[in-house]
Amino acid sequence: VQLQASGGGLVQAGGSLRLSCAASGRTFMSYAMGWFRQAPGKEREFVATISWSGGTTNYADSVEGRFTISRDNAKNTGYLQMNSLKPEDTAVYYCAAKRGMSTVVAAYDYWGQGTQVTVSS
Repeated sequence: VQLQASGGGLVQAGGSLRLSCAASGRTFMSYAMGWFRQAPGKEREFVATISWSGGTTNYADSVEGRFTISRDNAKNTGYLQMNSLKPEDTAVYYCAAKRGMSTVVAAYDYWGQGTQVTVSS
């Protein structure tokens, strides 16, 4: 599976962005998808994950209630809707895929290239 993340940009605190993750291949619906982020000088961290069917989701405490992960298997695309953005959400955001959900970075087999999200105060 090849992944291409997009949709990042510069937004003011309190604003919204929607990230997309376009997947190649017909097996996308076989994989759970995750979103992760990495701020300068910090380790990559879990943001959200969704099951292959979209029926189960899990979020990091820091984004719970503000971010929503979803997917459209017919379009081979996953999404991360980010609302009420804060300056501490500034990071490069990555999408990833694996068989079975996980919050662990090292568990994922496939990664997109990352998209920059910058939230100004």
